[in-house]
Amino acid sequence: MAEQAAAAVFLGPGQGYEMQEFDIPDPDPEAIVVKVSMAGVCGSDLHIWRGDSPVFQALAGGVVGHEMTGRVAKLGANISTDSLGQPLAEGDRVCYAYFYPCYRCYQCNKGQFAACPAKLASMGAGPSPFNGAYGSYYYLRAGHWVFKVPDELSDEMVTPVNCALSQVTYGLSQAGLKMGDTLVVQGAGGLGTNACAVAKEMGAERVIIIDGIAGRLELAKQFGADETINISDLPDAAERVAKVLELTGGRGADVVGEFVGLPAAVPEGLQMVRSGGTYLEIGNISFGSTVEIDPSALVWGAKRIIGVIMYDPWVIPQALNFLVRTKGKYPHEEVVSHDKYDLADINRAFDEAEWQNDDSTKVRRAVLVP
Repeated sequence: MAEQAAAAVFLGPGQGYEMQEFDIPDPDPEAIVVKVSMAGVCGSDLHIWRGDSPVFQALAGGVVGHEMTGRVAKLGANISTDSLGQPLAEGDRVCYAYFYPCYRCYQCNKGQFAACPAKLASMGAGPSPFNGAYGSYYYLRAGHWVFKVPDELSDEMVTPVNCALSQVTYGLSQAGLKMGDTLVVQGAGGLGTNACAVAKEMGAERVIIIDGIAGRLELAKQFGADETINISDLPDAAERVAKVLELTGGRGADVVGEFVGLPAAVPEGLQMVRSGGTYLEIGNISFGSTVEIDPSALVWGAKRIIGVIMYDPWVIPQALNFLVRTKGKYPHEEVVSHDKYDLADINRAFDEAEWQNDDSTKVRRAVLVP
């Protein structure tokens, strides 16, 4: 009889999770079975948990979650190295992408793997139920990207790499952020906080971050933010736009990034973009959420909107190198909560990660330990 291990099965929006036992699989020749060390609860997971879009109902009955790190438990017969050719063995710590481009479409042919329409189509399918972060194991299927983790990085530092850190690294690259630019960050969660440090390392002259929680803004300063705008102090969007214009000599920012997942942030952020600048949209993943914008402002302002989801393979090793290079400069371990949750306490973790009545959260970024 096969050995079994636990996973949290998503019951559907508003219904939480149920712990179940599944067989630990043996990998196909081109696959890897990973023992999950730590998994994160990011904003996207909260959108799914709440049911912010009807499409999330389709995930019910499966193991979800995507932000994680772990160790190689079993290597497929044909796998001996990671995606950079480094020798890979059982027990090695790894970081990996949670999506799988098809390599057989128009976008993949152009090397635009993050834009592959099929990259998420197989999530929840495959030879094992261990298809998400919220399990004791994760089945890394054929066609994966996997990278060894440097010894000097802790699991707390690495857990957000394949989501928050890689997403903003790729997004800021796609937005064309350059040395000497000004970046406005909407939202000081995991993505926004990482965006501050990444932008400074890319050469941004000024980073301005907007949020409504004082503690998050204080942490953002430690990650390189030069200016903070507290929504509690400037509750009106027009006031916040005016403040950004004041801080940028009246012209606006070169790049404004939406990292919070609130549709109402989009028209506000577009007004903060300078003529000829770029608006980077990452946070709004819930289908059907709409806002009104004036498209003439894009035309007369010669502004670009860049939508980014996922990333290309070069991003993960660059993100790991970034952490090694800057581990003494930014408090990377502070991105996640130090109050960790057992996997069996996943429902409490989500409850405490959710926004409270005073627009705060009990934890910074909940992490689960199987």
